[in-house]
Amino acid sequence: MLENTLTVILAGGHGSRLQPLTSERAKPAVPFGGKYRIIDFTLANCMHSGLRRILVLTQYKSHSLQKHLRDGWSLFNPELGEYITSVPPQMRTGESWYGGTADAVYQNLYMLKRSGAEQVLILSGDHIYRMDYAAMLAYHKGHSSGLTAVCMEVPLDQAEQFGVMSVDESDRVTRFDEKPENPQPIPGAEGLSLASMGIYVFSLDLLLDVLADDHQRESSSHDFGNDIIPRLIEEAGVYAYRFGGEAGRVSPDCYWRDVGTLDSFYEANMELLNPIPSLDLYQPEWPIRTYTAQYPPARTVPGFSSSEGIFINSMVSGE
Repeated sequence: MLENTLTVILAGGHGSRLQPLTSERAKPAVPFGGKYRIIDFTLANCMHSGLRRILVLTQYKSHSLQKHLRDGWSLFNPELGEYITSVPPQMRTGESWYGGTADAVYQNLYMLKRSGAEQVLILSGDHIYRMDYAAMLAYHKGHSSGLTAVCMEVPLDQAEQFGVMSVDESDRVTRFDEKPENPQPIPGAEGLSLASMGIYVFSLDLLLDVLADDHQRESSSHDFGNDIIPRLIEEAGVYAYRFGGEAGRVSPDCYWRDVGTLDSFYEANMELLNPIPSLDLYQPEWPIRTYTAQYPPARTVPGFSSSEGIFINSMVSGE
């Protein structure tokens, strides 16, 4: 299953809500947690899940991201068919940059076709979480699903912030609503809804067909959440995979954060300082890989001022 999977990481968004942190770099390349970059979490998930063929679709202010991929993630062997490859817009389908999440993948269909993959895992490069994708891929295969969308349970009164999946008793998706005013609860759990995490597994043939058709629709925004998913609910079997079902290989903290605003970015960083952090960075069997420059150690020196430095509720990193 894993060797027949091609992974596509979407990493080309503006990140305008994170200004000024994104004034010189793409959002996935923004530092996080003292020593990491945001994209390290998605890439570490891929590495630990056994995925070895990864395309990173870049676009705006991509130099910092490409440099980080080169310095920190040149760990696979291309002679074995393994790679992490940065793919900027190449104007293969017209004179335009990537015009939406679905369009970004559409512009690189030739790479999907020649990959020999049977399924395509589509991820975002700007979320903070840990997940074993192998368990989700096994779920996708076991349900003979054309599309599997990863969802997390959220309180009903918070669900209007997300795209909400309505499901039946077998977790087959019956409806998708983007930020609904009256979100639908989960059957048997009236206080919860299923929020889409923007993680999708497609069978390759289905993905090729639906993207080619979507490209021809002038009314489409060429977005997976707005356009592709609602159509496939009607036309193909779509199942919801519940985040946390992979517990065992990775600690079941069910932590996921979209750090797309300054407030959410700040809060996610500060959560790492909790006595028991919501996200366990210290699990030895699931470390987060990154690139760390070879700088000398940090130090504090007494006697240079009338007050001594004191570290309180802080992390000191080597970056």
